[in-house]
Amino acid sequence: MVDRLANSEANTRRISIVENCFGAAGQPLTIPGRVLIGEGVLTKLCRKKPKARQFFLFNDILVYGNIVIQKKKYNKQHIIPLENVTIDSIQDEGDLRNGWLIKTPTKSFAVYAATATEKSEWMNHINKCVSDLLSKSGKTPSNEHAAVWVPDSEATVCMRCQKAKFTPVNRRHHCRKCGFVVCGPCSEKRFLLPSQSSKPVRICDFCYDLLSTGEMTACQSSRSDSYSQSPKSSLNDVSDDDDEEDSSD
Repeated sequence: MVDRLANSEANTRRISIVENCFGAAGQPLTIPGRVLIGEGVLTKLCRKKPKARQFFLFNDILVYGNIVIQKKKYNKQHIIPLENVTIDSIQDEGDLRNGWLIKTPTKSFAVYAATATEKSEWMNHINKCVSDLLSKSGKTPSNEHAAVWVPDSEATVCMRCQKAKFTPVNRRHHCRKCGFVVCGPCSEKRFLLPSQSSKPVRICDFCYDLLSTGEMTACQSSRSDSYSQSPKSSLNDVSDDDDEEDSSD
């Protein structure tokens, strides 16, 4: 079906509409063989709070952006090559239901659908696209992914030293290796993670020690690990503005 749609006028028109919705700031999306599989609004778990984002699934990429005017205008376009994507289901927890992880070497995050059916459809379509791409290229699935950041609201104290309380003065930071929320003294070091940045990035002392000794896999944390090890708390808007995660996220 995808091959049949690839060169159809309807598909070209649909992709053109998506391009126009992102305006001049967005990257061109029309290339030979690309097919728009589906689209919809998903709730993305950002560092301060969950936020609605518009997602577009193509047969080779996943695109999302901020909603300015629904169905008409989006900004802050993000493009994720599907060859590098792996997804994992998340158990329902409180108001956060019907979710799954989107994991890539450069960035990983959780999203939530409105219903269980919608979640199932998204996950099935993404898995099918990834499987088809890998089959055509002969590549193997990526086994490396960036940590999913623990939201600010889940840590009132540093998740490493368990002592430093976060305040407007003692700000939250995120370790780029494990995704934990940590204090400044526990994350003063930087380390080069080539899949995430061309420059050394902030990491916690625990991950730095492991990375420096070559025990890289020991400090890799999954989203479920982060949930199980992080304290629960009410929403707190204290955040780390100089961390380079998307300013809106």
